[in-house]
Amino acid sequence: MSLAEEQEPRRTILVVDDAPMFREIETTFLRRTARVLTATDGTEALEIARAHRPDIIVSDLTMVAMDGDELCTRLRNDVDLRRTPTIIVTSGRSPEEHERAVRAGADDVLEKPLSRVTLLQAVNRFLRLTVRGLDRVPLETEVCLRSSAGDETWAWALNLSRGGMFVEADTALEPETELDVEFTLPASDETVHPSARVVWRRPPNADARAGMGLQFLKLGQDEARLIENYVYERVSADRFEIDETGEAGDRPA
Repeated sequence: MSLAEEQEPRRTILVVDDAPMFREIETTFLRRTARVLTATDGTEALEIARAHRPDIIVSDLTMVAMDGDELCTRLRNDVDLRRTPTIIVTSGRSPEEHERAVRAGADDVLEKPLSRVTLLQAVNRFLRLTVRGLDRVPLETEVCLRSSAGDETWAWALNLSRGGMFVEADTALEPETELDVEFTLPASDETVHPSARVVWRRPPNADARAGMGLQFLKLGQDEARLIENYVYERVSADRFEIDETGEAGDRPA
């Protein structure tokens, strides 16, 4: 072990899943990135988290005992654990699962079957960076925002992440307003139809129209994959390199 490794304590990831096979898969993917602890449900995960203070938690959504969204909610209400980055893994079978995870406060949502690269990218972002937000890439396209009453507002997207998007419009809606969203990804000509909520607004000024930050709520597996591929293909290749060991590092200049 090098002197640097002795001086820098190894990071800890807590993997939570009631299915032994998935716990083993995720542990295998992550064990070279950090020390991995495991729990079989949310109740056990809370006990381990309070005892060991993991740097990040990766939890399945649906478990026999406490589900992942309830675990996430309890973490957010715990004064000592509320800032622990939490990734929730869903089965991908319904957009409502994605919505449950987001409403519980998950920092990121992934769908099964889990890709090793996708999981490592998601985990390493929270382990290595001080900014908790997801990677954003430019996106210029029209967006239709539709209220529950059927009223439509047209906006213009400026950027996109796996978790949401920023749009400009003539009028910025109030935070917590929920909408159906429709837009087309230029690279695929595929139309995406998530629901979303306004999480923040920017008043208009002399240089720009009003703007809104939207967080996706209901998001189907196929749509999530389209957005994921669009974002990852455009994230700078110079930021990270995932080598054969599964560890992320800066690319050499």
